[in-house]
Amino acid sequence: MPSDSRRLPSLTALRAFEAAARHRSLTRAAEELHVTPAAVSHQVKALEEELGVGLLRREGRGLVPSAPALAALPLLGQGFESLRGAVRLLRPEAEERILTLSVVPSFASTWLLPRLESFQQAHPEIDVRIDTKWGLTDFTRDAVDLAVRYGPGGYPGLFEERLFAEEFFPVCSPRLLAGPRALARPEDLRHHRLLHVDYPPDWRMWLQAAGVEGVDASRGPHFYQTVFALQAAEQGQGVAIGTTALVQDLLAAGRLVKPFELSVPYGHGYHLVCPPPHLQRPKVAAFADWIRAAAHDGPLRPEGASPGLGASS
Repeated sequence: MPSDSRRLPSLTALRAFEAAARHRSLTRAAEELHVTPAAVSHQVKALEEELGVGLLRREGRGLVPSAPALAALPLLGQGFESLRGAVRLLRPEAEERILTLSVVPSFASTWLLPRLESFQQAHPEIDVRIDTKWGLTDFTRDAVDLAVRYGPGGYPGLFEERLFAEEFFPVCSPRLLAGPRALARPEDLRHHRLLHVDYPPDWRMWLQAAGVEGVDASRGPHFYQTVFALQAAEQGQGVAIGTTALVQDLLAAGRLVKPFELSVPYGHGYHLVCPPPHLQRPKVAAFADWIRAAAHDGPLRPEGASPGLGASS
């Protein structure tokens, strides 16, 4: 008897296969689906038997999809996204109320959180859930609507839009501009503690661009996140490297200053990223419109606050 081509295999088996093929790993697929690797393997084997075709084979420590599997994988991903969209239409009130945003930690604390109240006032019907992490976002596994990522750009298959053109430059407390060892020229940095973050842009890059010699770019405390280096600089503990988005509010408020004129353009920046279909969700479109406008507006200036020495330099 001929098989009915309209009959779908088990959606559980299809979902297990799609996750295993996408991750090239039973273990990572199991973590996403909240089951055991053995359960994923069982579902994939059952699907292979039902379809009469090999889908995944082991190679080294990973999985390699067959040619038919590779051809079907993008369509399956789109299909599951369509199903999720259909389910959201069936329960729109809960789904559309919560916006899950993935953001790198320093950007969240220094730029986003001081501005978030304005979004909440404009859209009280949306509850923002912020997930702070480094690295790429798995929008399906983590149920993330929208992400802000830092880097050079280039996220295949995703919508992306750069929010800021970044430059980097030294920043410090206004207190370091006075006294017997005041910061007047870049060469004066040899008398001050340099504060480091363990990834570019770094002191070596700025000193080279400024043509400064005689300053040891390796000395000084190191921080895992930029926000901690900026806090130490604000407290007068040394001089940090700041980037446009992260220090603009601190400069405008006079809490930090830019002691030297030189700013160096940097190819990295903050990008708005998501799967293209997510932009059709009203809550995502609303947040994207808001963050574009907020990025364009520039620094927050507390009412009555002095712009600080660095704000006009």
